[in-house]
Amino acid sequence: MNTRTVRGFTLVELLVVIAIIGVLVAMTIPAVQATRETGHRNLCRNNMAQLLLALESYENAFEMYPAGVTNPDEPIRSEPVGLHQGWLIRLLPYLDERNAYRQVDGAASVYAPQNAAVREHWPRVFICPSEPNDTKGASSYAGCHHDVESPIAADNQGVLFLNSRVRREDVSDGLAYTFFVGEKRMTPDDLGWMSGTRATLRNTGLGPNDPQSDPVLVVPAPPDGDGPAEGAGGPLSVGGFASSHTGGVMMGCGDASVRFVTDQIDLQVWRKMGHRADGKLVELQPAD
Repeated sequence: MNTRTVRGFTLVELLVVIAIIGVLVAMTIPAVQATRETGHRNLCRNNMAQLLLALESYENAFEMYPAGVTNPDEPIRSEPVGLHQGWLIRLLPYLDERNAYRQVDGAASVYAPQNAAVREHWPRVFICPSEPNDTKGASSYAGCHHDVESPIAADNQGVLFLNSRVRREDVSDGLAYTFFVGEKRMTPDDLGWMSGTRATLRNTGLGPNDPQSDPVLVVPAPPDGDGPAEGAGGPLSVGGFASSHTGGVMMGCGDASVRFVTDQIDLQVWRKMGHRADGKLVELQPAD
């Protein structure tokens, strides 16, 4: 009688196979994550392109860009008190959000009960897909109000600031050399996309993804040279541009171009691009 021996896997062989599978999985995960981030960056770029085209359409219709924030008093304090009608509200009709725009009470504070319903509305174009936080109603994008860290006021040198009425010809440095929009991180104290505070306005006083770009860490510029008017993170602090992308931040210029600006950009170039009319030459790397 013939007998046949059935040989199975030994424990050592099984462990080797498991180890090989683990190595293959470990090698695959970074590639999958890189592919996902590339997709997120492309979606983020598309969101910003839509905002830039909406700004251009608004300028074509009114012969000026929208005010960064409409408010009777200055400087702007990042507190839920005031009219604070922000620039993103004006863009709603050009972002296929006409129903939302019709529900905005432009004469009331953005924090008023009559604006509560639209404040809860959260257009996806305002959200970067790489943003890890889920701060309801916040925006991942902010307009550039100034080239230095300073309160949001009527004398800022960006394009979108307090009660601004900037025309295309006022951007004398050139649309391609001036930042209009950039990314910002969502924070728990964010006042929402309707609010024309640091929730939707930032400056180039700090480099991209600077550790102090978060407003709670920013020390306001001293008004008289004797030190900050308020402590770090006070309501007059604004903050810089930052993103959840690795190595840089997505920025949009007035010519509707969107570029990924690396964290290593020369700080002087970065700051010049936050000023609409400083008359200084800027050498740019080609947009990626």
